[in-house]
Amino acid sequence: MALTSPYICLNCRWAPRYKVNQLQLRRNFSLSPRHHQILRPATAPKQTPDVKHIRQNVERYAQNCVDRNYAGHAGYPSQIQALSEEARQLDYDLKTPRSRAKQLEKTIAKLSIAARATGTNEPADTQNQEIAALKAEAQRLKDESAAMTTRKSTCTEEINRLALSLPNLSSSETPIGHTPRLINYLNFDPANPPAWTKNSPADLQSRSHVTIGTDLGLLDFTSSATTTGWGWYFLINEGAMLEQALIQYALSIARRRAWKAVSPPSIVYSYIADACGFQPRDQHNEQQIWSIEQNERDRDHKPQRSLTGTAEIPLAAMYAGRDIQATELPLKLAGSSRCYRAEAGSRGVDTKGLYRVHEFTKVELFAWADNVESDKATATSDDLFAELLDIQTEILTSLHLPCRVLEMPTGDLGASATRKRDIEALFPSRLRPSAAAPDTAIVDPAIQELESAWGEVTSASICTDYQSRRLGTRVRGGAVKESRFPHTVNGTAMAVPRVLACILENGFDPERGVVVIPEVLRPWMDGMETIGKKQ
Repeated sequence: MALTSPYICLNCRWAPRYKVNQLQLRRNFSLSPRHHQILRPATAPKQTPDVKHIRQNVERYAQNCVDRNYAGHAGYPSQIQALSEEARQLDYDLKTPRSRAKQLEKTIAKLSIAARATGTNEPADTQNQEIAALKAEAQRLKDESAAMTTRKSTCTEEINRLALSLPNLSSSETPIGHTPRLINYLNFDPANPPAWTKNSPADLQSRSHVTIGTDLGLLDFTSSATTTGWGWYFLINEGAMLEQALIQYALSIARRRAWKAVSPPSIVYSYIADACGFQPRDQHNEQQIWSIEQNERDRDHKPQRSLTGTAEIPLAAMYAGRDIQATELPLKLAGSSRCYRAEAGSRGVDTKGLYRVHEFTKVELFAWADNVESDKATATSDDLFAELLDIQTEILTSLHLPCRVLEMPTGDLGASATRKRDIEALFPSRLRPSAAAPDTAIVDPAIQELESAWGEVTSASICTDYQSRRLGTRVRGGAVKESRFPHTVNGTAMAVPRVLACILENGFDPERGVVVIPEVLRPWMDGMETIGKKQ
């Protein structure tokens, strides 16, 4: 199995953030030539963009493209409107030649019958000439109709292509621009930051999860460099146990709230990933998805497959091309899977150790909700979004990790999300006391020096009907007779490498040389309270 790289997740971004140029570089939505070579077989779910809404809100969609760093797409809404007008005019213009052609066919039929019934050759010859002239005119009208029909079909295809290329409309809750809005802190008091924030650079380096994990025999990057290369790792001893403990703990919290556990595949058809908003190349034509190489015999007639960067993709596709009964909603799934990403960027603080890796385990939450109001107590996408955030908050709070919750801006949203909240944790090893905070960062004057130490550990998004329209998932029944497209929400319950790294760095006791294991994880750690050097 050969792979081509790389991939960046819409839901949970792992690149340096808040800098405009970096946001643009990791944009995973484009109309590159490679994108349009994705083979969609006849069995692929039908994609149904809301073209009517785009036509009725051209300026809104255009501005939304600008707000979300898709300036190159800003002209698409007006193009869609113009093509729609042309298609409607063609439809109207087709009525005349089609009507005339039908009349000619009737006349030709009558004259043909009369020509066969006549007893003399001369009248028959005259009639035959007239019939030939009428047939020529009918053929000309048919050719004109065929050309107009082809052009109309081309307009419709182009309308759909452009409409499917537009990012989702941003929520009114989403800040415009590139600066997130601070919501609140978890396990953190800005007036009393952790004592390690005053440590020297050397002391901070000693709190790096790479140093701690290597010294305690939990992490092995040397062996992985030999077996696979940079960006992979071995978790060993208590490190491997800690991974499983984090997975089981996250699943237990989700299942307690009636999220159904699922073990999804980590390989999907590339057109499925594309429909979810995960596209193979960014706007600079740089490849963003690990794709499985095909042999020459299969390339032109078998759809390509890709490795998934998150369980969101296969979970969303579980109901692709299917109907969901309104009584089944909300549907809530918690999927644990291996994830594959080719993280771009320089090898610095953001790429060292477990902070950005190519393969890892992640527990993802994904749910569908009806998109119509009901008198019954049926959860909406906003309700599920709030529940998802509660789960994330409970997990991180119980792990005693200092965090902050951010409402992410338009410049940071992926194609599918209308709204996104991230939770960032403090990583001692990321702290750069002399580093100035970027202009687009959240800066609290009381803790300005900590800005470089924050790193994303979870993300939660509402995608409205963006994914369901592209996956052909519909809701039937309930208060509304017509079928409709459900809303989807998704978010991280547990991204193992970063949370594991954060536990090592924040739970490290330098005096004893041990890592204190969060109490909630101990049932899956054979009751161990600390991880330390073997005597």
